[in-house]
Amino acid sequence: VDIGGGTTEVGIISFGGVVASNTVKAAGDRMDEAIIHFVRKEYNVIIGEPTAELIKMTIGHALVPHAVEQMQVTGRDVVSGLPKTIYLSSTQVQGVLTESLETILEAIRATLETCPPELAGDIVDHGVILTGGGALLKGISEWLTQVIEVPVHLAPEPLQSVAIGTGKSYIVSDRKQKLAK
Repeated sequence: VDIGGGTTEVGIISFGGVVASNTVKAAGDRMDEAIIHFVRKEYNVIIGEPTAELIKMTIGHALVPHAVEQMQVTGRDVVSGLPKTIYLSSTQVQGVLTESLETILEAIRATLETCPPELAGDIVDHGVILTGGGALLKGISEWLTQVIEVPVHLAPEPLQSVAIGTGKSYIVSDRKQKLAK
């Protein structure tokens, strides 16, 4: 499961090929937009995408119980146009992220439902691997493990995993082509 900026891509790979896949437009950017919208609606304060991403990374949590954290955020007051400081809690941010997380969950479930029975046992044994920046959201692997009842693991380098995998795939493909000649 690659939770990137613009999309979340779910794929089941076996013997070097894609067996099933699904893509949804619920990912990091949509989560950031939801935070921006919430802050504007709830506090009449405008914040930018970098601030929203910082909020998500600092006090954002998946749908798991956690100790409540607070964060001071400064933006521009809609009415006066002047800087204004507000305080957000991690439970508020968690609530804002719920819709995107539920969409990601449904994409994972839909993909697993199309999985051939022969591979289902492997997925139960080996689990699901999370990658991409969204995989760094606090508690996401624990939450997904609870709801899909399959072990969910964070990739060793979630931000570089796709690039590393593409490089390895290219090397293997290149070797096969050279052997074929």
